[in-house]
Amino acid sequence: MRICPTCDRRFGEHDTFCGIDGTMLVLESQAPAPTVPAPPPVQHNTPVKKEAPRVANAPAAADPLERITCEWCQAQNEKSALACWACGAPLDIRNLVSESGWREAPRIKDMTEIHFGASTCQVEGEIVPVAELNLGQGDAVYFEHHVLLWKDEMTPMSVMPLQGGVKRALAGMPFIISLAHGPGRIAFSRDATGELVVLPLHPGMELDVREHAFLLASHHIAYSYVRIKGLRNILFGGQGMFMDRFVTTNQPGLLLLHGYGDVFERVLRPGESIMMEPGAFLYKDSSVTMNIETQQLTTGFFGGTGMNLARMTGPGRVGIQSMYVHHHTD
Repeated sequence: MRICPTCDRRFGEHDTFCGIDGTMLVLESQAPAPTVPAPPPVQHNTPVKKEAPRVANAPAAADPLERITCEWCQAQNEKSALACWACGAPLDIRNLVSESGWREAPRIKDMTEIHFGASTCQVEGEIVPVAELNLGQGDAVYFEHHVLLWKDEMTPMSVMPLQGGVKRALAGMPFIISLAHGPGRIAFSRDATGELVVLPLHPGMELDVREHAFLLASHHIAYSYVRIKGLRNILFGGQGMFMDRFVTTNQPGLLLLHGYGDVFERVLRPGESIMMEPGAFLYKDSSVTMNIETQQLTTGFFGGTGMNLARMTGPGRVGIQSMYVHHHTD
């Protein structure tokens, strides 16, 4: 058992840093003994008022229950926390939004721990970030098999059954999705520069993600795919663009994405549209519609030139990456 010398919280023997304040943990036997303040001197001329005994660890009736709301995922955190327990975002940053409505995904501090179910996820590194998981008993995550970086020898693994495997294989989509089960440790990396985007999904949410962008998802999240017709026909003369769809029912889940470059998000109002380069698309709420349009350029000798853009129409969130990446299935 390890203990945080700052907040006195206890963690498992394999944990290194406190998930609340980031302090390095020490063995419980090495923790400093708590200091007990000396009692105030008793004034004999003053009558002593007896108080009713209090239950151990019960909060005082006058103490208000204070929480800090995470600006990124809206999770509730203890007032002493420095990073969000659900997404790792620093709690001392303001929700900065550009004049056009885009906000940058939070930079997760190196070695930040994120909690889901009985498990923890630690984000390590910045240039090519790694997600290291300590899976608890009964928890599992699924992932594309080539993003596995390392795992404990005894961490159980299996294959998740998928529908439409032949169609996915012909379209260049991953048709083998692996499962890692707790207890055990396992780490993942997309093997590319960029940043990890942590998206806690609350019950009843649906999120569409660009293919080959998701790093891992907890087993409570249902996984399927959808196809956007016309994009590949426009760009490369093929069938269309596929997107991974992640759906939660009555339980929350954790989804980690890899974005090339920096990641930005914008919330579209009902009926509001933006046009974007298809290679910049990263994720969207399923309520946001996506259509491919050609913008004709009719200036001078280049009158026949067109620009292919994706029209995104709200309501809902849209996420983009600052590096344009076209996979062979786009």
